[in-house]
Amino acid sequence: MGFLQLFYVASLPVIKVLLVTAIGLFLALDHINILGEDARKKVNHIVFYVFNPSLVGGSLASTLTLESVTLMWFMPINILSTFILGSALGWILIKITRPPKHMEGLVLGCCSAGNLGNLLIVIIPAICKEKGSPFGEPGACHQYGMAYSSLSMAIGAIFLWSYVYNIMRISASKVQKEVNTSNDPSKLKGSGDISESQQYDIDDAYTILLSNTESEEKVPFLDKVKKHLRKISHKFNFTSIFAPSTIGAV
Repeated sequence: MGFLQLFYVASLPVIKVLLVTAIGLFLALDHINILGEDARKKVNHIVFYVFNPSLVGGSLASTLTLESVTLMWFMPINILSTFILGSALGWILIKITRPPKHMEGLVLGCCSAGNLGNLLIVIIPAICKEKGSPFGEPGACHQYGMAYSSLSMAIGAIFLWSYVYNIMRISASKVQKEVNTSNDPSKLKGSGDISESQQYDIDDAYTILLSNTESEEKVPFLDKVKKHLRKISHKFNFTSIFAPSTIGAV
């Protein structure tokens, strides 16, 4: 297969996605005003509560079998590894670039999740059915590719709502606390003397990745990890695990 043909096969599914995105962007422009602010919010609610869980559940039901699940036992470990590696790279990126405080959670969350999402459900069938596809017979490509994509999307949804969402939520709440403290003179006045329970409210799980090691006491690494894990248990929003997408996967 020549380079130009391979480039065409790889580009066409992405171009289709970009065209649909461009149409949505055009409809949302202020001077077009077909999808106004109120309409966008309602469409987002429909996608969140109806379309996305239906897509996850329907894709799993139509593609996964006992045989394919057995063959893809490595998928949860593989996706978890990408989230951990992405978090490490995001932490390094934040340390190097030093973005604003309110952006740190967003950067870390985006680096953790990467491009894992629903795009494979669109791209895989397009590639398999494309003339000159490098992945062999279209039927087998579609069967195994869609099973891989569906399981990837379902496991990714669980990690997104249990891990990435909580990182961004905790980061946002931390920044909000700092803003409230800086705007309240009474809190600034007595900030040097706080109890352990108050310290737990100020610290959070976000510091396990973005802590200022220079200002901390030198303690064994294992003790530091245990301390941060206790903070995570206090701050973690377990209800977010049962988001509609996760329920659709289950």
